[in-house]
Amino acid sequence: MKIAWLYPDLMSTYGDRGNIIVLVKRCQWRDIDVEVKEITLETPIKSLERCDLIFMGGAQDRQQKLAGEDFLKNKGPVAREMVEKGIPALFVCAAYQFVGHYYKPYRGDPIPGAGIFDLSTEHPGDQAKRLIGNVVARVISSGKTIVGFENHGGRTYLGKKITPFAKVIKGFGNNGEDGYEGAVYKNAIGSYFHGPLLPKNSHVADWLVRRALSVKYGEHISFPPLDDSLEYEAHDVITRRVVV
Repeated sequence: MKIAWLYPDLMSTYGDRGNIIVLVKRCQWRDIDVEVKEITLETPIKSLERCDLIFMGGAQDRQQKLAGEDFLKNKGPVAREMVEKGIPALFVCAAYQFVGHYYKPYRGDPIPGAGIFDLSTEHPGDQAKRLIGNVVARVISSGKTIVGFENHGGRTYLGKKITPFAKVIKGFGNNGEDGYEGAVYKNAIGSYFHGPLLPKNSHVADWLVRRALSVKYGEHISFPPLDDSLEYEAHDVITRRVVV
């Protein structure tokens, strides 16, 4: 299985590289041959097209601008075709905003997005509170809880052609208003969860790997569970501390 890591040199804040580490290790522990392809500004598009799973993390403003220009023009259209074909993906924070229709800053014109997800993001103004802190939510499709850390000023609103990823139990989520966190389209997930997301929620990592292999080989893929007792113990401790 080949994992595309989009802009690792630019989009990897808040420990988001931990998502790649978890995907790789959980494959290796199951004897699944896995390779990570680092997709930078200079990487040919063909390298992305040959991958079975996509990951893109968050970044600071300057790095976002550099990656965003290339993503919109070059890598984004390819990623859109891949997602439409069912290739799994995980887009975190700034990447989550990139895959929507646009990001509207407090001042200035809206910044176009790749249009992979039916959503848009707006910044409410300089005086608006950042949505920051630990979060606990429940995945809508599975009923399992996820924990993480969010830190974003933009408010993301979902359109009619996409479904939310999870229902917020504690925290802000997409916009601090509708009670939802993230979004799901086909086999692609968008989320504001740092922390990073997958080390704290191994069941999400396994879902992405399973979907990637199923799409790659055109058949349902299953594999035995790993001993995640320590992971779930940590997960439960965080949940108890956050949900009071």
